[in-house]
Amino acid sequence: MPRRVDVVIVGAGLAGLSAARRLIRHGQTVVVLEARDRVGGRTLTQTVGGIPVDLGAQWVGPQQTRVLELAHELGVTTFQQYDDGSRIFELAGRRPRLNGVVPRLAPHALLEAQLMIRRIDAMQRSVPVDAPWTSHKASAWDAVTLEAWKRRNVLTKGARAVLDVAVRAIFAAEPVDLSLLFFLFYVRAGGSLYELAGVRGGAQEQRFTGGAQQLSQRMAEGLAGSVVLDAAVTKIADHEDGLHVTSAKGTWHAPYAIVAMSPALAAHVEFSPALPEARGELHRSMPMGAVIKCLAVYERPFWRDRGLAGEVASDASPLSPVFDASPPDDSRGVLAGFFEGDAARERSGRSAGERQATVVQELVRYFGAEAGDPIDYADADWPAEKWSGGGYAGIAGPGVLTRCGPALREPCGRIHWAGTETATRWAGYMDGAVSSGERAAAEVIERLDTQVAPRQAAR
Repeated sequence: MPRRVDVVIVGAGLAGLSAARRLIRHGQTVVVLEARDRVGGRTLTQTVGGIPVDLGAQWVGPQQTRVLELAHELGVTTFQQYDDGSRIFELAGRRPRLNGVVPRLAPHALLEAQLMIRRIDAMQRSVPVDAPWTSHKASAWDAVTLEAWKRRNVLTKGARAVLDVAVRAIFAAEPVDLSLLFFLFYVRAGGSLYELAGVRGGAQEQRFTGGAQQLSQRMAEGLAGSVVLDAAVTKIADHEDGLHVTSAKGTWHAPYAIVAMSPALAAHVEFSPALPEARGELHRSMPMGAVIKCLAVYERPFWRDRGLAGEVASDASPLSPVFDASPPDDSRGVLAGFFEGDAARERSGRSAGERQATVVQELVRYFGAEAGDPIDYADADWPAEKWSGGGYAGIAGPGVLTRCGPALREPCGRIHWAGTETATRWAGYMDGAVSSGERAAAEVIERLDTQVAPRQAAR
């Protein structure tokens, strides 16, 4: 016989655990079924070079209030991302130069880049964040890729390079992978292109002391044994008496379920009866971005001696961006570099040693010979990770939002949906994951309360 709870939650990342936390506080019984042997989803903190480092999601910005509130509740502190000194920009064929916060471009290219960013921010303000497919230009914007828009509207090589670098850093994808409407929605959900790409005042302003995975670990510790690991869900069947959720650790029976995973991963679950066509198409048509995060650990952050912030943006190197990921006490120096989009797809599945050779080679080119001798190295090949399939989040190409957008959050019978892809604020980020789980939990609580109330009144 299946075990019985009020709600089955599929996925023990920030979304699923946030949903479970809210439901339990409301008095519901839950089980959280997680395919991995750990909680945390796309957050992953490991010890490398004797210090905790994040191989997954890492940064949080001042406007990401929900995840910051959660961290405060859980006793997880933050510290400022190191951002003092000069940055290295390598764009449009120009050699690396140190230029404060502004890349060195030809004057006409710099002017066009500034106008391009203003135009993007003006366009995104017309996109309804909770229903981008209702924008008055939704059909036209969703019919083209960002790459096509760029080629028609951005003329200089320098300005195009700025957009390419920003898109890879934010989406772990290429401009050709995104519909223009999805790109504008994503920018809208984060406030502006500057907030998405920036450090001071932006989405990379702070980091969690001890690592971001602590948020999930501490939530799981407070869920009184409700989390089941190594429990990949294979089937969700809707019967007259409720849902039967089948996993590698057995079957659970519940009136409702919350699926807190990316659309691409949800495609691997069998649903009976079949999901509505729009939801099924969403699973097939919203792949993950591609990112490999690489960490080189040194005895100390030597680049700071030369007045460098440790930040790099390049349209010529496969390793971009790069950030200073050193711990707050500076007990080690850590550089975090990223293979993203095509560069990640090309290197996914290769050996870590092969990737390390490329990483060190590029860091030496950026920071000099001292970068050639790290004391430790680690990377996370997210496209090759079975229960992630990539990162940072699901992405939508042409036609997906206008055809399937409403299905992102619309319940399918007793099944509700969570995950950062479903968020309307900071979609794709940890903050969006937390708020999505809480929103899905609130939906289920409302339905459970509505069912209970008539029985109570009849007594």
